[in-house]
Amino acid sequence: MIELPVVTEQETKKRKPSWLRVKLPVGKEYAKVRRLVDENKLHTICESGNCPNMGECWGAGTATFMILGNVCTRSCTFCAVATGRPPEYDEEEPQRVAEAIKTMGVKHAVITSVNRDELKDRGAEIWYQTVVKTKALSPGTTIETLIPDVKANWDALYRMIEAGQEVVSHNMETVERLYRRVRPQAKYARSLEQIKLTKAEGKRTKSGIMLGVGETPDEVYKAMDDLVEHGLDILTLGQYLQPTKMHLEVAEFIHPDQFEEYRVEGLKRGLKYVESGPLVRSSYHAERHVNVPI
Repeated sequence: MIELPVVTEQETKKRKPSWLRVKLPVGKEYAKVRRLVDENKLHTICESGNCPNMGECWGAGTATFMILGNVCTRSCTFCAVATGRPPEYDEEEPQRVAEAIKTMGVKHAVITSVNRDELKDRGAEIWYQTVVKTKALSPGTTIETLIPDVKANWDALYRMIEAGQEVVSHNMETVERLYRRVRPQAKYARSLEQIKLTKAEGKRTKSGIMLGVGETPDEVYKAMDDLVEHGLDILTLGQYLQPTKMHLEVAEFIHPDQFEEYRVEGLKRGLKYVESGPLVRSSYHAERHVNVPI
């Protein structure tokens, strides 16, 4: 493995390296998307997740929509989305999302959601209706659904993924050793099983891992092997950024050269497509992933 400079945990508290600088969101297209999101009372993970690419993606007239509210039943230590008991979900939300996507002229839409563990079907019916209604209003629009952990409710999983979306994504988020610290209410093996069952239904599968939370390269490679074994097609790798002082601290900033090494190694290990870089997030360049062969 190549030797790369590492920014220590102490240094992360002082500054971010130059490769993590992003432009503030501006421009007419960004303003248009901002207005449509507000007018249609939509939630986006772009905002709730403090995504560093919001300016670039919204400036291009795209956004990742978050359904089923903006309060999550999980308390993952990396995530900026609010934790608590969610209010009742809005049964009209699928139609509103579909209409907004049509109005915006989105060619490829990414849809995600908070965890709704309190719901018997984990919100599966809202998921299904959102995709179906979007396809009905915008038949030329391709869709990726970034679905949550269903806690082994496989009937809910099958309902979520049978609506005709082109890509089904479920993020592992981190390596196995760090699950208890990063995703305390999730299980590494269970998320792998969810991906395996999704692939068994003939879907194009995708997942994401954030780096810089204390993992080692060997652990990343092991996760890649596990994902390939369970049928993953597409993997995204990005730098974790601490959203607030209350969240998990950054252990290190990974150098761009290391991200490139991970990309190359992932392809060697059998992944069909790897998007890897400091600012990469789950939905970054998502339109490219639709054409990955199943």
